[in-house]
Amino acid sequence: MRKPIIAGNWKMNKTPEEAAQLVRDLIPLVKDAKCDVVVCTPAVNFAAVKPVIEGTNIKLGAQNVHFKASGAYTGELSADMLKAAGCEYVIIGHSERRQYFGETDKTVNLRTIAAVKAGLKAIVCVGEMKDEREAGYTDMIVMYQTQMALHGLTAEELDNVVIAYEPVWAIGTGLTATDEQANETIGVIRKAIAYKFGQEAADKIRIQYGGSMKGSNVKGLMAQPEIDGGLIGGASLKAEDFAQVVNF
Repeated sequence: MRKPIIAGNWKMNKTPEEAAQLVRDLIPLVKDAKCDVVVCTPAVNFAAVKPVIEGTNIKLGAQNVHFKASGAYTGELSADMLKAAGCEYVIIGHSERRQYFGETDKTVNLRTIAAVKAGLKAIVCVGEMKDEREAGYTDMIVMYQTQMALHGLTAEELDNVVIAYEPVWAIGTGLTATDEQANETIGVIRKAIAYKFGQEAADKIRIQYGGSMKGSNVKGLMAQPEIDGGLIGGASLKAEDFAQVVNF
């Protein structure tokens, strides 16, 4: 049995003061959660959030990581820096990073390796664009993205990897893949992992759905056998909304 994982991706939202208040509000609402709970905050909020969630069941995550340990990479953060700031998780390859900041399958791979080797848990995002789905390329794209992202890791190291399937056309648009569509594509991702790392690794790895999951649709999505949680955007910015998803 795979333990579900619900992670909030706050994106570029919340000042440190607002972030601390949000997690203070969240703590009592999710204390009995049956899933792992993660909040991936902007880096400026780590110091404000970390002491508030200390001793609770909420874990801290980052939204990106650089693939080098140090160097002339202005504006970037290394895996060791994230760990020192109290992060246990990091999102890698989100579609917004790919769309706006030149992220490629190659850099996703390098970041994933760096995160895992440093002892972070990587939430690796894969997913197709709307025209790619309509053209029938969804399976091919998510298989390639998944295998490329994990290239160079061992089956054992996948214990520290979560995959987030996020159909790009369903992020921030209000559109959601049907429960069956999401389950089917996540099944394809699991097959891609089985092909590369073996069935045991594929059966163990947790795969989230990340396209506009919220309180109104979480039950149907989480009832699907292949779906192990969610990477939550807008619904993670209010404690009550996020708790509704966490307590599915």
